Amino acid sequence: MAQITEKELSAIGDLLTVETTLCAKCYALAEKTEDAALKNCYTEVAKRHENRADALFAQLK
Repeated sequence: MAQITEKELSAIGDLLTVETTLCAKCYALAEKTEDAALKNCYTEVAKRHENRADALFAQLK
């Protein structure tokens, strides 16, 4: 696997921050809502952000 440049590493770090923040916000919103459909929607979006964060983190291994 090719070496990750400093610029790429910085970009991945920024994206990881964004994805984990959005994931946490969506899970928090899912917990606060009483509407089952909305709760499910927030949870699904949170899982997508979590998957993206996992994929980005995998690039660092």
